[in-house]
Amino acid sequence: MKSPPQSPDVCVSAARWLNLSLLLFLPACGYQVAGRASRLPPDIKTIAVPIFVNDTPKFRVEQKLSAAITREFIERTRFRVTANPSEADAVLKGTVKDVRSGVVTFDLTTGRATTMQVQVTASVELVDLHTQKVLFSNSNYVFREQYQINPNTSVLFEEEEPALDRLSRDLARTLVTEILENY
Repeated sequence: MKSPPQSPDVCVSAARWLNLSLLLFLPACGYQVAGRASRLPPDIKTIAVPIFVNDTPKFRVEQKLSAAITREFIERTRFRVTANPSEADAVLKGTVKDVRSGVVTFDLTTGRATTMQVQVTASVELVDLHTQKVLFSNSNYVFREQYQINPNTSVLFEEEEPALDRLSRDLARTLVTEILENY
């Protein structure tokens, strides 16, 4: 036995009721987009990310890190970002403490390096400028990135800089996540 066809008005009403009930239910579940939560005080609207201090001989690594962190805050958060601490509610201070490169793998026939690893160690601290309270601190941030060495010596292309770019993006993504979600 077939049920009688329902009118389009009944179907539209049922769909609206279902949508309304979902909209009311989701906030009660604590639903939120991952990586968007913020455990920072609500009066912080602007974060300063000045160029990090570079205590290493590696040229411009502090600029790469600062730029990547600024970009990550802009893309993922509601905060306004500035380089000037006098215009901010909080400041993210950082120091690049060490940059190292080392061989990971060798070619067994030639003895030449085929894979290298660059490691950056940094110290970061987020300070609330209203209260002078440290909101986040990690004095030993260590990030590593591997890169391949071109076996053809006639092609001279330095792979360490692109590896540092990737490392900077990874560090920025992790740092902003840890600050926002307060791990």
